[in-house]
Amino acid sequence: VQLVESGGGLVQPGGSLRLSCAASGFTFSSSYMSWYRQAPGKERELVAGITGARSTTYYAEFVKGRFTISRDNAKNIVYLQMNSLKPEDTAVYYCKAPISWGQGTQVTVSS
Repeated sequence: VQLVESGGGLVQPGGSLRLSCAASGFTFSSSYMSWYRQAPGKERELVAGITGARSTTYYAEFVKGRFTISRDNAKNIVYLQMNSLKPEDTAVYYCKAPISWGQGTQVTVSS
């Protein structure tokens, strides 16, 4: 199983980023995928999740209306579109498959 995140970076408050997670080594299309984040000194927390076939989504309250999780089962990629970013969104963002984590990608929101 391999998960490779990309798309992180530095963005100003109010800006947008799109994270991508390329997956391989398992049956992606039927797997629940999710994004977590971990800020310095804090515990890792669930941001959003998406089921396999029906792409039913879940969002943590603190990102509802700002972030959108989606997936492309033909390409084995899960995305996290992040809009209206706030400084408190600064964290390392991790992609998660049922039995594996990605290496994380840093998102920094600062002016």
